[in-house]
Amino acid sequence: MSWRARLQAAVGPLTLDVDIHGLGTVTALVGPNGSGKTTILRTIAGARHPESGEILVDGAVLYRSEGGVDLAMEDRRVGYVPQGYGLFPHLRVLDNVAFGLTRSRGTGDGGGRRSLAFSMLEEMGCEELAHRFPKDLSGGEKQRVALARALVTEPRILLLDEPLAALDATSRRRMRRFLADKLRERNQTTLMVTHDPRDVEALNATVWILEAGRVVQSGTLADLRENPRTDFVAEFAGATIALDS
Repeated sequence: MSWRARLQAAVGPLTLDVDIHGLGTVTALVGPNGSGKTTILRTIAGARHPESGEILVDGAVLYRSEGGVDLAMEDRRVGYVPQGYGLFPHLRVLDNVAFGLTRSRGTGDGGGRRSLAFSMLEEMGCEELAHRFPKDLSGGEKQRVALARALVTEPRILLLDEPLAALDATSRRRMRRFLADKLRERNQTTLMVTHDPRDVEALNATVWILEAGRVVQSGTLADLRENPRTDFVAEFAGATIALDS
């Protein structure tokens, strides 16, 4: 499994080359506000369009300026959980999850899609929420539903934008454990934006540090602690040490 993004976007020239061997690997994008983290996720998902470059996931070309390849969001097989979860307020939970299947091949009619959606809610342990509206859910429940909607399409890659930031401390700890277990069970390759080193540790993620649209350092948390190349990296690694003590 590998993904690669080379693109010219609003944050300036950006090159990411990530070769991931084996499924289930998590890569964390970390950096100051405005460094381009969310832009990267939205561009891979197809919600933003770069000026030039290419995006490949697991050998599939999602975007390539040379040749004019630019797959629609629903054809990319990319699961995306944005900040705020992105649930449709007018749809019940079951239809929110089934929405991701409306353009998928081989999912049958509306009943078939709802059946698949309900099975995914069961896997997430929240099938009892199927007939509620998003306004009636807690933050943790919204997170599970949003994750279910992203995973039901069996995506090539899962994109998570600050997945735990909106939760209170207790819910964040609980959801962090749940997310780590679920991604491992599904062998789901994941690209995550986070500011919290505890997310990185819990998900055993490789870290890519972005500053001003460029990758300035990558590696494990231990690598960053041992040899930080910028002040931001030193602060992030120092925060990790402080959390451990």
